[in-house]
Amino acid sequence: MLRMMLRPRWVLALLAALGVAAAFAILAQWQVGRAVEEATVVERPTEQVRPLAEVARPDGPTDQSATGQRVSVRGTIVPGDTVLVQGRLNDGVAGWWVVAHLEVTDAAPGGLPVALGWAADEQTARDALADFEAGLPVDADMAVQVEVVGRFLPSEAPVVPAEDDDPNAMTTVAVAHLINVWADYDDRPVYFGYVTAAEPVAGLEAISSPPPEQEAQLNWLNVFYAIEWVVFAGFAVFLWYRLVKDAVQREREEAELAAAEAGAAGSTRASGGSGTAGGEPTGR
Repeated sequence: MLRMMLRPRWVLALLAALGVAAAFAILAQWQVGRAVEEATVVERPTEQVRPLAEVARPDGPTDQSATGQRVSVRGTIVPGDTVLVQGRLNDGVAGWWVVAHLEVTDAAPGGLPVALGWAADEQTARDALADFEAGLPVDADMAVQVEVVGRFLPSEAPVVPAEDDDPNAMTTVAVAHLINVWADYDDRPVYFGYVTAAEPVAGLEAISSPPPEQEAQLNWLNVFYAIEWVVFAGFAVFLWYRLVKDAVQREREEAELAAAEAGAAGSTRASGGSGTAGGEPTGR
């Protein structure tokens, strides 16, 4: 087969196949380049502070475009509804959040959890919570409007505490759980998200809440085309190999057939010659 491959005809065919394969490889590279160039980065102006009314609405799901958006919201803090959420990481350190209940007044009315700050230990968090609650007016009619600027995030799923843990302990900011903790909050509108305040209250540290990562969307159609061109390039070389193999097989079969015919002809001539010699008369 090697001798067949070295024949000028098949060497030229190989060069042609390699040329076609190279062209397909160039097309595959071009398609990959297009896929990378056209990879669109989903950019959202999350760091531009927007009114909450433009981002979310009560009793509705949190849109993907709203997740991580910095917002401003005004409302009144409801006394007695402030809670602690444990196990919250701040720059990799586990600690406690103080989460208050804000009744929104500058957008569609509804309850909105607001994380006021972070503390590394429980006692510091409880002291800050007590001081914060002590500064709130007891009479609802005397409630003061506050403005909160922070990052809006979707509600988290509630987590059932372990058997040995405090049954009232909270490890997530779950709106479904909070509305059962907030006083007299049956059948009232609520935002299914929460805000991490940029400025912490006294006694707490600011919550580390980085912007969401920008996602790049690759053009998978171009990637698929690139894979197709690679397959075509391999097929061009394989087709040349198959043609050479078939030619070798065909020549081998023809040689075997010619040898068989030559052998048959030789046997016929030998048989014919013997018959004539035996038929000659031996006497007079």
